[in-house]
Amino acid sequence: MKWTDILEIAIELEEKHGDKDNVNLRFTDLHKWVVGLEGFDDDPNKSNEKILEAIQMAWIDERG
Repeated sequence: MKWTDILEIAIELEEKHGDKDNVNLRFTDLHKWVVGLEGFDDDPNKSNEKILEAIQMAWIDERG
């Protein structure tokens, strides 16, 4: 998975961290969770606020 795999990341986050509040989260936590996903294979430094926000929105939609 790469940072651009927004939907796939959101699905994996819901499976692994479904107990977390995905609306009121810190991007530092979200970054840590994404980088820690099995199959994530991208440069941890290539994320930015726009990417993390897109992942968060996709995760909220996935849960909804």
